[in-house]
Amino acid sequence: MKKHATHDENPEWTGADFKRAVPVSGLPKSLQGKLRGRPKAAVTKEAVKLRLDPEVLAVLRATGPGWQTRVNTMLRERFAL
Repeated sequence: MKKHATHDENPEWTGADFKRAVPVSGLPKSLQGKLRGRPKAAVTKEAVKLRLDPEVLAVLRATGPGWQTRVNTMLRERFAL
């Protein structure tokens, strides 16, 4: 589980902090991409709504984080994709 940042780790910005701040567009191009988060995947997935039996869902969730990805893998294997 992710630990929440304390106020010491993430203090509120002061006026001086805002004056020193630089927009991403003002940084070197080599750094801009690294700060904008991870790149989009070549193959994106589509969000769907799926109705499952409570017992099935409980078993899937019991496998831990990433269970949705494992369901996708199981379906790909089942349909030989």
